[in-house]
Amino acid sequence: MAFILLIETSTNNCSVALAKDSAIVAVKELAQEQYVHAEMLHTFIANVIEQANINIKDLQAIAVSKGPGSYTGLRIGVSAAKGLAFAGSLPLISVNSLQALAAYAQNQWPNYAYYQPMLDARRSEVYREVYDENMNCLQQVQPLIIDEEFVAGCAGSPTVFIGDGAHKCLPWLGAEHKAVSLPPSASMMANIAYEKYMASNFESLAYFEPYYLKDFIPGIAKKAIL
Repeated sequence: MAFILLIETSTNNCSVALAKDSAIVAVKELAQEQYVHAEMLHTFIANVIEQANINIKDLQAIAVSKGPGSYTGLRIGVSAAKGLAFAGSLPLISVNSLQALAAYAQNQWPNYAYYQPMLDARRSEVYREVYDENMNCLQQVQPLIIDEEFVAGCAGSPTVFIGDGAHKCLPWLGAEHKAVSLPPSASMMANIAYEKYMASNFESLAYFEPYYLKDFIPGIAKKAIL
């Protein structure tokens, strides 16, 4: 049995959860337009530990979102995770925020051909990855512009678009697709974190750095998934 603390701060959703193996036992999160991570993160950590009726010394690992995402949010989350891991001599686990969104979507809405997690970048732009129905990553994180041409290119391939950028697909979606607009949550990280824990797939406390969502210069129109 392993208690794993989960920290997700890649967007404006300040989210903390506690998992017993891969099962969530406590969650505390707050999404606001203004970032509250610096003020609320450590309070939320204390809250979930108290809700689970355990002591911080009972933790076996710390898992944190590695992005892509906001520089401010990720910096605060990773700093907190590293501090807790160092103080408790605990392993540090990183979780791809887009992968966690895709896995959540596949669990909630199975039998779609593709899952495209999307994080809002700016205007019509997103950062996204593409997964198939078996959670194989077909396209790693890349920036793109969401427009009618992009969505038309997905025709005939039932897809779940998920994340805080998914709403940008809504104006052009056909009936075969689904768009779920919500931010990454620590509660979505449990399965991936537990699998990494069991495989001893840990990060170096000294050298681990998250993937920050950076500005980019958009290219030419994007085509279909494959």
